[in-house]
Formats: sequence, structure tokens, C-alpha cells
Amino acid sequence: MLDLNAKYEILSFSVGDTKAGTKMGKMQIKNLENSSILNCVLWEETLNRTADISTRVGNIIRIITASYNEKYNNCLLNNFEVLEQAILGVDEEKREEYFNKILNAISEFKDEKLKNFVSDILIKNKEKFIVCPAAKQMHHNYIGGLVVHTYECVEMAQAVLPKVKKYLNKDEVIAAAILHDIGKIYEYDINLESGMIEYNEQFKKDWITHSQYGYTLCMSNGFLNIAKMIASHHGRADWGAMIDLGEKDLEPFYYIIHHVDDLSAKFGATSVNDVKNLN
Repeated sequence: MLDLNAKYEILSFSVGDTKAGTKMGKMQIKNLENSSILNCVLWEETLNRTADISTRVGNIIRIITASYNEKYNNCLLNNFEVLEQAILGVDEEKREEYFNKILNAISEFKDEKLKNFVSDILIKNKEKFIVCPAAKQMHHNYIGGLVVHTYECVEMAQAVLPKVKKYLNKDEVIAAAILHDIGKIYEYDINLESGMIEYNEQFKKDWITHSQYGYTLCMSNGFLNIAKMIASHHGRADWGAMIDLGEKDLEPFYYIIHHVDDLSAKFGATSVNDVKNLN
């Protein structure tokens, strides 16, 4: 039985083209009471009646009219109301604070070549880096999500390193924590007015994944171990890893970025609702 008074959080929203040449929206929403997921389609007529801010990720909505399948996990959404407007992400002052914390971590590198390499990349790409999301849907999918996720990975790596320092190079680990997702500044486009995140079509034509971009960047500049940590940070080949951590006889440094990345993605400021505690 469908609860017409149920409140839903918008998890993702995108717009594409149908075979007929019209626009079609796809929205995934979560029931705040039982955490069930509902996948919604919005036809062009509905989109034309809907303001961009209404479909913002993180909005809390109530469905007014919709047609459902038998299992009530898919629907054609005709009309809804916004009960609570979501914030778009981390405010500008806080983004600057996170960025400077990352630069401070780089300033502690003993390897001057590596220090200059990593700091130059961030400074040259600062404008994109501090607004970019860290994902389209799974985690840190809001304005400033990447800078938050990156610093969370740095913090977690710094916490672990004293326990494993005899196996790992501190500068290389922190550099990999900073650069493991750097390709996302080109992989994603985010609308700063609506918070909508889309894949950059040109990036998809030029690169396989953001991991491939980061790996290539570090390999071409002679930082082989950092490149390998980036290549393995997704853990498994079927999760997008270029190096599968299930392979035998891998050196210890291969594993750490995967684990700190996974911890941040599961326990960090993963959703836009968590940002309220950051701003």
C-alpha cells in the first residue's frame, strides 16, 4: 500500500533524450521512513512545469500524482511538491578552508619535486577542484564534494601512517590520497544553480575513467608508485580498478588508498544533508 503522505529525498536527477526526440527526466528518490528506493520517470510535459531547483539533489518532496508498477519501485511521476529545499553543498568559505588544509599537507612533503608537482596541479585547477562533486550519486555528490572527500582521505591516511610507516612512503601516500580522484574535475559537470551533476561527454570520449587520467598524469611525470595506488584505489576490476587488489603478491602500498577512499565514501560527509554539519 502506497503512503501518499510519505516524504522522499531526491538522490539523483538527470535529463536525457527519448527516441522520439523529446526530453525525459530520471529521478531516484528514497523514502525517509523505510529507506526504500523509488525510480521515477518524468516526461517532457512534467519537466516543463518543473523548475530546476525543484529537482535539486537532496530536496525533500511529496508525490502528488504518479503511476506505479506492481512492486511500487518504479513510477511515472506527474506532479510533486517540494517540502524542504536542499542546500547545494559546501559554502565558499568552507571550501577554501578545506583546500588550504590540503595545501598544508603538501607543504610537509620532504620530496621537493613531488611537493611542486602536486601543489601545481591543485593551484592551477583550484576553480574546478573546489566546486567539483566526488561522484554523481554514490557519495559526496554536491558542490565541494571532491575537496571534502579528498581531505577526508588525507586525514584518514595520516591517521593510519604511523602504524604502517615502515612499509610505506608518507609523501607518496598523501600525494595519492590527494590525486586519486583528480580526474573527476574533468569527468563531471555540476550546475552551480541547481546542483545537477552530469558526466562530461568530451571526457568520456578521451578517457576511460578518472582513475586512468590520474594514473597517466602520475606515470608521465615519473611518480610510478603514486600512479599504481591510483590505479588500484577502486579495489576490484569489476568496480573500475585498473589493478585488482585480488592479485597475488602485490606490495603493501597498493592497498592503502583503496581503504581510506572507501572509509570516506562510507563514513565521511557523504550526502548533501551531512554538509549542514560542515558549513
